Amino acid sequence: MDRRVAITGIGIVSPLGSGREAFGKALLAGASGIASVAAFPVESLPCRLAAEIRDFQARDFVSVKNLRRMDRLSAVATAAARMALDDAGLAVTPANRDRTGLILGTAWGGTDVTVSFARVLVTEGPGSANPILVPNVVMNAPAGHASIELGFRGINTTVNHYAVSAESALAYGAQEIRRGAADVLLAGGADVLAPFYFESLTRFKALSPLQGGGPEGARPFDLRRNGPVAGEGCGILCLEPLEAARERGATVYAEIAGEGMASSPAPMTGWPEDPRGLVLAVRRALRSAGCGPEDVDAVFAAASGGLKPDLLEAEGLAQVFGPAGKRPLVTALKGALGESFTSGGMRAAALALALRDGAVPPTLSLEEPVRPLHFVTGQAARAKVQRGLLNGISHGGTYVSLLFSNIGEES
Repeated sequence: MDRRVAITGIGIVSPLGSGREAFGKALLAGASGIASVAAFPVESLPCRLAAEIRDFQARDFVSVKNLRRMDRLSAVATAAARMALDDAGLAVTPANRDRTGLILGTAWGGTDVTVSFARVLVTEGPGSANPILVPNVVMNAPAGHASIELGFRGINTTVNHYAVSAESALAYGAQEIRRGAADVLLAGGADVLAPFYFESLTRFKALSPLQGGGPEGARPFDLRRNGPVAGEGCGILCLEPLEAARERGATVYAEIAGEGMASSPAPMTGWPEDPRGLVLAVRRALRSAGCGPEDVDAVFAAASGGLKPDLLEAEGLAQVFGPAGKRPLVTALKGALGESFTSGGMRAAALALALRDGAVPPTLSLEEPVRPLHFVTGQAARAKVQRGLLNGISHGGTYVSLLFSNIGEES
């Protein structure tokens, strides 16, 4: 059917606040969600910073009956899904519920629940395991809980694609809307911090400060970067056909006009030697949207402070957009949001807001860029953003790019 894909709702639970307005205002103000870990002890670990969700009450969005059966990740995802539907001005009814669904990306799932369940299973046996925990140890638990709470019966799928899980879910959701498989799809990503998750990353030297030292902190694209800071959060967008959105008078933040996916040979926990995979993903996204590099006004990069991936992304962007002429603004929000591995959902929401509001948030802690790109630093940049690119990069050489377009000037 080749329908155009409109973003009509945004749901956010983040280290910078819950709800699109609080989130967007904090980003543009240059606020950081990174602080000392408060949820669990980290005194014995070399990494003690994280971007944690604060001041969030799931009961404000989820019924008490269903909330008591949910793990924390499911509660966060369900709350964001409800926000996205409410923001879109949509209600799930018997008339539309069969063609309303959710595609959710998660990298880690509910590791807090899994560890608790496994500990009892091993030490005390199956008879002592809490049966309420059993449904929550599967990756699809958050999407399943959201469908129960919100009442839809359409597509219900979980994408587990490590650090590009959210971007992959958004690409999948856009394609399903475009081909007519659903009329409304919620798509995005969610992950939450837990002791096992945090300590595993620390022990594998995947967080700042990496081996080699330097102060702990998230410094995307900076020469002084020494690894990402862990984060958590959920960003979910409501997608529907543009024509249907217009017919019901919905606010349209942006259109998902193109998607591109690619990969490069790399070790499972390593990175490729060159940026060819990223370049291919970006060019595929541009081609599918029917535009060229000169049409892109802003790039919301995947950079998190990683030594190799930040350099690969910077080199890839330089190859795509060239050393001279018009260059897009570039920002990397993981300096504020941390690396949750599904921050693509939150960053997609930020890009949609940038297209609506004409403002690009700054990259925090970027002082000495690895490459001479047109980085937004210090404070937000006021600019007309007609088209914006969202990048996702994952270990093993996996790349996803999405092209968002502003339809505000269309008749």
